[in-house]
Amino acid sequence: MYGLEAAEVFDSGKESVVIRKYLNGITGGVVLDMTGFDEPFIKCGHVIIRSTKDGEYKPMPVSGKEYSSLPANCEYVGVCMTTAPKDTPHVGVLTAGEVNDRAVPYSVETIKAAFKTAVPTIQWGHDKIN
Repeated sequence: MYGLEAAEVFDSGKESVVIRKYLNGITGGVVLDMTGFDEPFIKCGHVIIRSTKDGEYKPMPVSGKEYSSLPANCEYVGVCMTTAPKDTPHVGVLTAGEVNDRAVPYSVETIKAAFKTAVPTIQWGHDKIN
C-alpha cells in the first residue's frame, strides 16, 4: 500500500465545479514552494504565482478569507487545478480557461483586475442563481 493507509484526503465538495473550462495549462504541472503557506492543503482554485528571481512557483499568499497583495518580484501565473497536501504539493496549473469565482477557496475580488491583466487567458465566471 506504500503508506496509503496514512494518506490524508481533503474534499471541500467544490473541486468538481471550480474549473469550468480547461483550455491550457503547464504541461506536467509544477512542484510548489510552500514556504510561508500555513494551510495543510493547497486547494483546487488557489491562485498560483511565480518568482521572477528564481522561477519558483508558489501559492498566492492569503490573509483571512482573501488573497494578500502580490509579493515583490512575483507574477501571476494561473490557478491550481488539483487539491494536494502541503507536504507533496505537485499540482496542475490552469493557464487558459474559465474558473468559478464563487467556488474558489479564497475570494479573488481584491486581485481580480490585476490577475485579468496579467493572465488574460483565464476568465472568472459563475452560474447565475435566481
